[in-house]
Amino acid sequence: MTGTLPLGPWPSARGDHREAHLVSRTGWLRAAVLGANDGIVSTASLIIGVAASGATHQPILVSGIAGLVAGAMSMAAGEYVSVSSQADTEQADLAREKRELATDPAAERDELAGIYERRGLDSGTARIVVSQMTAFDALATHARDELHITDMTAARPVTAALASAATFTAGASLPLLVAALATTTRIVALEALGSLLFLAALGWLGAFAGGAAPARPVARVIFWGALAMAITAGIGRLVGTAV
Repeated sequence: MTGTLPLGPWPSARGDHREAHLVSRTGWLRAAVLGANDGIVSTASLIIGVAASGATHQPILVSGIAGLVAGAMSMAAGEYVSVSSQADTEQADLAREKRELATDPAAERDELAGIYERRGLDSGTARIVVSQMTAFDALATHARDELHITDMTAARPVTAALASAATFTAGASLPLLVAALATTTRIVALEALGSLLFLAALGWLGAFAGGAAPARPVARVIFWGALAMAITAGIGRLVGTAV
């Protein structure tokens, strides 16, 4: 499913007033942070590993460019397949709900009334709400309150794939730029330092966009990034010594 779910907009008793909630960013924000983080960590680790093996400047840059291209395509394909599976599940649930509404609407109204009662409404009020909401848009009502599917949170495979590929490329370009500017003798140290700074900035941006406190996200990305670069540097050094 690549388009908008058939869950029409809900009218507001106060006109056209709408609030912007941070949850609407979760889909693209997750893909964007994942893509940029993976771009920085994987490309920097690859460059550091090759550099630690004793390679000259040109092979280091070639490996970084190859890692950028392969990684961007892999991220796009992976996100598209993953989010498409989620979208297929949502569509299947909506199709089943539509059939049930057509074949046994009374049972569906009872089910919806039970949901509202568990949320705190008395039986009579729940029945009134069910009657009014299903008269307006029965499928959208069941999708939202029974299946927890809304247009705001619906899976969008193409958007996720493009966001992942673009942000991976942006993230990978940063350590690649450092490698292009650094001398061969200092490339490992400069690459590690620059990439950790990039990761810290990414963690802060992700926390800011999601409305969260930045300390924990920044610490997470720095820790895992440093670990990945340290491991690949060690492997590169071992391989270089063995060869």
